Amino acid sequence: MATALGDIPAKLVTSIQLFLFFCLSDVSCNSVAQKIYVELNNTVPCVRLLNATHQIGCQSSISGDTGVIHVLESEADLEWPLSKGPNPPYMVLLESSLFTKSIMMKMKNASSRVAGVVVVQKTSPPEFSPHTTCPNENTGVYTETYDHNLAHCNTTVWNPRGNGLSYEEFDSPVFSLKEDNETEVIKQCYFDHNRVVNGSGLQYPLCAMQLFSHMHAVTDTATCMRRSSMDFSTSPVMVCDPLGGYNVCAFIRPYNSTAFGHKENESVVIAAARLDSRAFFLEDSTGAEGSVSGFVTLLAAAQALREATQEAPPTRNILFAFFHGEVFDYIGSSRMVYDMKNNMFVIDLDNVHSILEIGQVKTCISINVWTYKCMDIRSNNNESVTNLVKNLQSSTAGLNFSLVETDFSQPLPPSSFQRLLRARAIPGIVLADHQTDINNRYYESFYDNAAHLNLTYPSNLSPEEQLEFVTDTAKSLTEVATAVARALFKQAGGNNSQVNKINADPKTVTQMLYGFLVRSNNSWFQVLGSSLRCVFCLSEPNPPQYYVGVAKSSHQANALTYLVQYLLANLTGTATNLTQSQCKKPDELPNESTYLYSYLWVQGVVPPNSTQRESFCVRTAVRLVKAVSPAFDLGDYISKEYSTWTKSQWKFIKARIFLVASRDLEMLTLGVGVAVLFTSLLVTYFVRTKADVLFSSVREPNNAAY
Repeated sequence: MATALGDIPAKLVTSIQLFLFFCLSDVSCNSVAQKIYVELNNTVPCVRLLNATHQIGCQSSISGDTGVIHVLESEADLEWPLSKGPNPPYMVLLESSLFTKSIMMKMKNASSRVAGVVVVQKTSPPEFSPHTTCPNENTGVYTETYDHNLAHCNTTVWNPRGNGLSYEEFDSPVFSLKEDNETEVIKQCYFDHNRVVNGSGLQYPLCAMQLFSHMHAVTDTATCMRRSSMDFSTSPVMVCDPLGGYNVCAFIRPYNSTAFGHKENESVVIAAARLDSRAFFLEDSTGAEGSVSGFVTLLAAAQALREATQEAPPTRNILFAFFHGEVFDYIGSSRMVYDMKNNMFVIDLDNVHSILEIGQVKTCISINVWTYKCMDIRSNNNESVTNLVKNLQSSTAGLNFSLVETDFSQPLPPSSFQRLLRARAIPGIVLADHQTDINNRYYESFYDNAAHLNLTYPSNLSPEEQLEFVTDTAKSLTEVATAVARALFKQAGGNNSQVNKINADPKTVTQMLYGFLVRSNNSWFQVLGSSLRCVFCLSEPNPPQYYVGVAKSSHQANALTYLVQYLLANLTGTATNLTQSQCKKPDELPNESTYLYSYLWVQGVVPPNSTQRESFCVRTAVRLVKAVSPAFDLGDYISKEYSTWTKSQWKFIKARIFLVASRDLEMLTLGVGVAVLFTSLLVTYFVRTKADVLFSSVREPNNAAY
């Protein structure tokens, strides 16, 4: 009997070998999951954010949420998923024109029948802003203790179109899809299986969708940071991460980067702009008017000043500051002010002479000048502000736009300047394209894109030709950049004989707009970028992300920060003859110092009839400075002074569609499976108990004759 039983494993091994042979030979051996599900790869989820008091955003259940797909064609069509549909819960697919707060709140309140929402980005509505009506309401200069009449937007509601959708909390997943082949697959699946025709009932199987976006963090920042600190394992898992990144800063005359604090007999004019923006879906943030128009103008102004400041250096220094994380309670600017107050920056607040900030400056024929004048009559700030406005107005001579100073009674719009004023009364102005409330119809939404900035090109142009095509928007921003550069030069005490020589370059402006809003993976950005450090910046043809991201311990900046760093370095720095190895270790050479300069290896151009780039080393005063809220250094997670925004961690994000059978068929299949299971158990039990009979062998006698 032992010999006979020993034959069974051998047969089993032979069967397994044959099975593996056919699988490895790719003979119809796809996984079951691949046969059932169609994975959606081009999705962007709404994720959870937290601050000192609450949580916002979206998440799925821990096992994902599943629902029958329903394509919403109009608001009246909501009746089907909310009440009439016989197969809840539903996964609602809607185009961006129906992505409104009223529709979203109706589906939120019917969470038992709506498993999730998928938004297809298509046409732009007349206006849409998911931000609040009073941006950064509690972290600006106007508070209950200072100018309380202007606090909480009492005088001016800056964003009257804001519906606050980005600050709602949804307990079901909400995803964004591009209008592409995946969207067509979903719609076709719906039309084939789910669409009701003439009120007739649906026939199984139905097309369903499953979304996974479970968030680890809950309640508020203090709770999630405490839970992160309680993980004592060798590989701790962070529940949430602080929002943050890096500011990009550059002086026209660099200071020793290791000598912090006050600089005697030094006076600095700050030229500022913000880098980041946000949207309901963070990774879809574009900020064409909200942020790109401002920092592109400042980059062009920095380039325009390069030659003049080298030939005739002004008496005061100029600091170009590009702040990151400003949308989330002024993370970048509040960090710089904190560092200045605590001698952790190369200058302090007493070194700051004045500030000129560029806000949103969309194509227009007039730019408004917002001023802040100190109420204390003993201060000379009012006179300094007046001089700054005069310098700016005189700098528009010969240009095709005008400057209009707003009324003194008007408060400052949301701006980084407010964070410096919160620390010290500093004279300054803010340039913006609105006189009262913000006229950006798509403020902090994914519609604030290249099209909204009127960045259009003739249809017959190739990508390379579009890169060189000077648009009307580029011409307009070039004019503003020229005025800003001239005003900064005057404000810094520069020689008036040099002023008219200062002009921004429209070609540079149009290339920057194309790279930041249309296609970052273009030849000009590749020339100015680094093959060693920023290759990931240019890996996609789309614009970079303008959401600030999270502050990781790896100290790695995001793509936008690196792009601005390298652009500013090339536009204001000096090309050297250093080799690549010398560029990495310039301190080993005489007359080179990493205390004063940064050294960046740039890819350069590809000469004609060659395949190798002519790379070179740029010596620049550009530095990356940490832009993380001081609240996280202080451990004050309920701070009212600084930003406390964090982003939840998650295990994975996934979306997929599949066909679901009827409930009756599912139960029948389950019943048959259970019956087969018990039958196999009974057969196994019977075979095992009767093994001595079923597998007995009768030995023939040794003397058997044939």
